[in-house]
Amino acid sequence: MATVADHAVVLGASMSGLLAARVLSDFYRTVTVVERDVLPEEPVNRRGIPQGRHVHALLGRGGQIIDEFFPGFLRELVDDGAVTLDDGDFSKIYISFGGHVLVRSGFAQRTEAPMYLSSRPFLEYHVRRRLRAISNVTILDGHDVVDLIPTSDRTRVAGVQVASRAGDSERRLTGDLIVDVMGRGSRTPAFLEGIGYERPAEDHVVMRTTYASQLMRIPPADVERMVVIGAAPGRPRGMFLSSYENDQWMFTVWGMLGNEPPAELAGMLDFASDYAPPHVLAAARAGEPLGEVVRHRMPSSQWRRYDKLRRFPDGLLVCGDAICSFNPVYGQGMTVGALDALALRDCLRSGGQDLARRYFRKAAKSIAVAWQMAAGNDLAFPEVEGRRSMSTRVANRCTDWVLGICSYDTVVAEKFFRVNNFLDSPVRLLHPAFIFRLATASRRRRRRDELLPVAGQKVA
Repeated sequence: MATVADHAVVLGASMSGLLAARVLSDFYRTVTVVERDVLPEEPVNRRGIPQGRHVHALLGRGGQIIDEFFPGFLRELVDDGAVTLDDGDFSKIYISFGGHVLVRSGFAQRTEAPMYLSSRPFLEYHVRRRLRAISNVTILDGHDVVDLIPTSDRTRVAGVQVASRAGDSERRLTGDLIVDVMGRGSRTPAFLEGIGYERPAEDHVVMRTTYASQLMRIPPADVERMVVIGAAPGRPRGMFLSSYENDQWMFTVWGMLGNEPPAELAGMLDFASDYAPPHVLAAARAGEPLGEVVRHRMPSSQWRRYDKLRRFPDGLLVCGDAICSFNPVYGQGMTVGALDALALRDCLRSGGQDLARRYFRKAAKSIAVAWQMAAGNDLAFPEVEGRRSMSTRVANRCTDWVLGICSYDTVVAEKFFRVNNFLDSPVRLLHPAFIFRLATASRRRRRRDELLPVAGQKVA
C-alpha cells in the first residue's frame, strides 16, 4: 500500500487502539502507541481497562476483521485455549432477548463466522503480541498524555506532549496524524473548544447500568457454553454465563435503572433467581470462585457526533469509545472498534486528503447500526432517558415480532443472530423473502396451536 505520511501516534492501547495502530502500520512509515499502563507480558487484567474484569465475547464480524488484520489470529486463539462456537448448534447456547428464548435445538445453515469466547485480557494480550511483531510499530507504555499540540494557526494538530508515569521525563512526539483512542474520558472535545472549534454534539441514552461479575471454575455440568439473558418488559435485569479459556467461566448479573446487583456471589445468585433457568443457576452455584466479585457502572450510552462537525483540525482523528460507548450488556464495543479500524483503512486507501471528514462519516454508518440496536432496546423501557423517534418505536415492535418467531424457527433465529453479530445488515430483516418467512412461520404456529387439545380436554 502507498505510504501516506511519516509518523502516526495512537493514544491508548485498548483493543480499538491496537487495531487502529495495525491499520496505520500499512500507511505510515512509523507508528507509536502511547499507553498510560505498563502493559503486562501475559494475559492479566490491568488498571486502565476496568471493564476487562467482566464478561466479553468477540462477535462474528469483529472476529472476521481481526483475523483479516492479523492472518491466522483466530486459529491461534483456539490453539491457546479460547472457546469457539463454530458448528451452528443452537443447543450449545441459551439466549433470551425481550423475554423470548431463541430456538433451543437444530443447526444454523451458515457457520463461516463462529463466535469466540475468552476473557478480555486473553484477547487483548494476543492482539498486542501480534502488533508488537510489526517492525514499524513501537508501544510506549507507562506514559500519560499531557496535551495535544496544535500548530500556530490552529488548523492542524502537530503532535502530543507525553510524560513518563515514573515522573522522570516529559517529551514531545511530533506526528503527521494523532489518533485519540482514550475511551469515554477522551479530552478531545475540550481541546477542540480550547483552540476555537466547536465541541461535538452528544447523543445520550441514560440507562444507569450496573453489573457484577465473578470469575469461576465450574465442575462438569449440563449447561450451555454461552448463556445470555437480556432485559424483558417489566424486568430491567439480565445475566451472562460464558465459558472462557483455561476451563474458566464468567458469571455476570446486571441491572438498569437503579437495579444494582450485590457485590457477593450469593447475592448475585439471588438477584438472578427469578429469571435465570434453574440449570444455569445450579451450575453457577456449584462454581468455585476465582478471585473477588467486581462491579462496574455505566451511566449512559454516549455518541459524540464528530460526523456532524463543520470544522475539524487536520492531523487528528478519534476512534472507539472516544466516539461512542454503548450499554455494555449488548457486547458491541470491541466489534464496533474493529469496524472503526476498518473504516480508517478504507479511507486511508484514498489518501490523507480530507481524512477526518471522510473517516467520521464512514465510521458513523456502522456506529448508527449498533446505536439503533443498543439504544433502541434500552428505550423500550419508559424510565430510560433519551430521544425516542418514530423509527425507534417501529423497530422495537418489529424486533419483538421477529424474536417471538426466533423461539421456534431456526431459519429466523439464524438470520437474527447474524444481524446481531454484525455479519448481515439489519436491512436484511426487511427483505420480502424474510418477511414472507416470518408470516409463514407465524401462521404455521397459530395453526399448530389451534390443533393442540385444550388442557383437560379428551382427544378422540
